[in-house]
Amino acid sequence: MKKIKFMDCSFRDGFQSCLGARVKTEDFLPALEAAVKAGINHIEIGGGARFQALYFYCQEDAFEMMDLWRKTVGPDVNLQTLARGVNVVGLSSQSSDIIDLHAKLFKKHGITTIRNFDALNDVRNLDVSGRAIAKHGLKHQITVTMMGLAPNLKEAYAHTPKFYTDRLQEILDSGIPFDSLAFKDASGTSTPQTVYDTIKQARAMLGSDKEIQFHTHDTAGMAVSCNMAAIEAGADVIDLAMSPLSGGTCEADILVMYQRLRGTEYTLDIDPEKILEVEKIFEKCMDKYFMPPESMQVSPKIIFSPMPGGALTANTQMMRDNNCLDKYDACIDEMREVVAKGGFGTSVTPVSQFYFQQAFRNAVQGKNADGSWKMDPKGYGKMVLGYFGKTPVPPDPTVVKWAQEQLGLEPTTKSVVEINDANPQLGVKYNTELLEKAGLPVTDENIFIVAACGDKGLNFLKGDRPMGIRYKEAAPAKKADAKGGAYTATIDGKAVAVQLNAAGDAYTATVNGKSFTVKVAEGAAAPAAAAAPAGNGALTPLAAPLPGTVIKVVAEVGTEVAEGDVVLVIEAMKMETEIKAAKAGIVREINVSASQVVAAGDTLAMIEEK
Repeated sequence: MKKIKFMDCSFRDGFQSCLGARVKTEDFLPALEAAVKAGINHIEIGGGARFQALYFYCQEDAFEMMDLWRKTVGPDVNLQTLARGVNVVGLSSQSSDIIDLHAKLFKKHGITTIRNFDALNDVRNLDVSGRAIAKHGLKHQITVTMMGLAPNLKEAYAHTPKFYTDRLQEILDSGIPFDSLAFKDASGTSTPQTVYDTIKQARAMLGSDKEIQFHTHDTAGMAVSCNMAAIEAGADVIDLAMSPLSGGTCEADILVMYQRLRGTEYTLDIDPEKILEVEKIFEKCMDKYFMPPESMQVSPKIIFSPMPGGALTANTQMMRDNNCLDKYDACIDEMREVVAKGGFGTSVTPVSQFYFQQAFRNAVQGKNADGSWKMDPKGYGKMVLGYFGKTPVPPDPTVVKWAQEQLGLEPTTKSVVEINDANPQLGVKYNTELLEKAGLPVTDENIFIVAACGDKGLNFLKGDRPMGIRYKEAAPAKKADAKGGAYTATIDGKAVAVQLNAAGDAYTATVNGKSFTVKVAEGAAAPAAAAAPAGNGALTPLAAPLPGTVIKVVAEVGTEVAEGDVVLVIEAMKMETEIKAAKAGIVREINVSASQVVAAGDTLAMIEEK
């Protein structure tokens, strides 16, 4: 009987797929310790969104947490993290020295293996990162990313077994050192037959020397079937998870897969009673967290619009925070066309976010008068122009033309690292200067935090550490007339996340997981907007084109602006949108402040025309 190995993904992908990666380390340590005692010796613990999320939402330092994880599991457990090729652990791609620093630091802080993938399957994007991982003494798991295509799409090559094995041959020809191979289907949309054919051919190409690991999610209800296909084709390792996070947008459950293998020639080398006890402990650890209902559902829509589990709940959580969850279905409907016209890059971070951000723009902001899309300038628009690498097939020429015209960029075939190494605002030197300017200690860890997390990383190091975890108490009120929302309050100079629920005049404010009952006195006035004396020109409101959070007020009251000048910046769905003056004039009012949540159509500022 062949024993199939597995990696427990509960403590990284489980958190990312079900809870938007927003979980405190102290809350799950009992389950992590119990898992190791039960014999689980291969655990995915960090990387991916679980790096940035610690700084953005959890008030934790990722490197300190890595040290704590290693201390908890002991020296022998294979702790694995996830890296996005040239993006390492962020949405933005990096220069070669930061890519090297990533591997150096993860080795220093106790990681055993790094799974290294590229959403476009551009092998050039795996080269620098893969060689750095091997150079610093980590095990390198090189990865081919998979997804299924929507029915009725006439695409003969992308995301077929032939396409995947061509990428594997390209990896072998490149000479990139690797210890094992993973096939990663983050959306769970591949068919079992495609999985079987791909891994069968990959096993023939690799022989018995290299382990093959298979990763999929249950979002489309196919995880157990696809895992079985992978095993029968020759996979050595599969990715699984534990209740209460298993199933739905996460991986299949360890015990469910154990049950599927009973009576076959395969088995998982576990004591099921011990795993059952670990799951009980894990359920207790997670009991206080708000579990989005969509994270536990099988969704047939995913077959048509492949939203990966790790991005689905992160996006729905952000839509809840910005009071626009009602737009989710429209965004998913738009995704099918966005994926097809974008060149069929795999729907996994960062490309999945590019897809969703463009779909969000199309659904919420609408199209231009000529039918063109309002292109996302930092993600999808740059992707179709080649700035993140080569897409599996060429993007739609019309979309490329829109991106050229709107972004003012020409298409490129240069490698991402070549582009980034020539950019003076990337790299160790630039991020060192940012730390020095801010008066912060210059360490390898701090350099990497700022490089991977940008301004939010810098703010974290300065002591601005907002809490963005959603506990059960923060779930929206169930009464039909409930009001409220997610806000950021400033208390003693620090930003604090507040969830306000209300029914009638009774308010419950949840701050850092603790609930308080508050009342608003009658006649209490809202704070007046900043304003300057108006002249004789007509006042033009500057409205929010989409819901989001104000992250920067660029122009002050009284500032003279030209047409097209940036007045404010809004962030929605990890996407920054510059709000520009429609006409030249003078800023007479600023109606919002940084960290304020706004709805589409809200008046952000008033500009007096010259």
